Amino acid sequence: MGTLLGLEELIKRSLAEDIGTGDITTLACVPESATADAKLIAKEPGILCGIDIFKRVYAIYDSAVKVETRKLDGDLLVERDLIATVTGPARSVLTGERVALNLLQHLSGVATQTGKFADAVSGYKTKIVDTRKTTPGLRVLEKYAVRVGGGANHRFSLQDGVLIKDNHIKAAGSITLAVNAARSAAPFTLKIEVECETFEQVREALDCGADIIMLDNMTTAQMREAVAIIGGKAITEASGNMGDKNVAEVAATGVDVISIGALTHSVRALDISLKFNG
Repeated sequence: MGTLLGLEELIKRSLAEDIGTGDITTLACVPESATADAKLIAKEPGILCGIDIFKRVYAIYDSAVKVETRKLDGDLLVERDLIATVTGPARSVLTGERVALNLLQHLSGVATQTGKFADAVSGYKTKIVDTRKTTPGLRVLEKYAVRVGGGANHRFSLQDGVLIKDNHIKAAGSITLAVNAARSAAPFTLKIEVECETFEQVREALDCGADIIMLDNMTTAQMREAVAIIGGKAITEASGNMGDKNVAEVAATGVDVISIGALTHSVRALDISLKFNG
């Protein structure tokens, strides 16, 4: 998965948060000389994501713990699949378990959720993308998980593109004023996107030369008409509770992109378990 900025610091903070001054239960119950031979098992179907991060947690906490992977990020899992084996000092395996599993389960959940939506639009040109509705501190990882699941990334942060939403429009005075101001202030390399709720707004954004037009909370019939009005002169993005919609029907309207906050903001972790042998 490559190097992710801040990953080492994130893992160290997470370990410190979980362990505190010490793992009282493990220190009391498990002999210092005890060794572990454990299996990492999928308890339900899904898409694996974060196995290298799982390994990195143990590498940082205690390099004596060895993780041998049997599956890679992006692999489809079935129930009872063996993902990896974990061996080493039993105390270290137990103490690092929760942080390693939390990250692995959450990212696999994001990838699995994304995969379901990506599969649903596979017969269309439409891409499934994420939003900035991410868990604070985990954005890089969650957006990586979206890509593993077959989706694509929207802007990573506020500096990556101009997205003029309803409150910007109200504060600026109009779509035209907002777009003109953004074009004067932003680097020419950045695209300008405008959120539109009506056909009138769509036409105004189009007349202003917006690069991307977001169709916000429109019905599929309205989106289809808006796509026809735009006529390929701008990228079209469907948005607004898309996680609750039939995305295949949305894709059939001809939109280029469907953005779904639910890929990250309310995803259910994939059920993965670490079990000692014997």
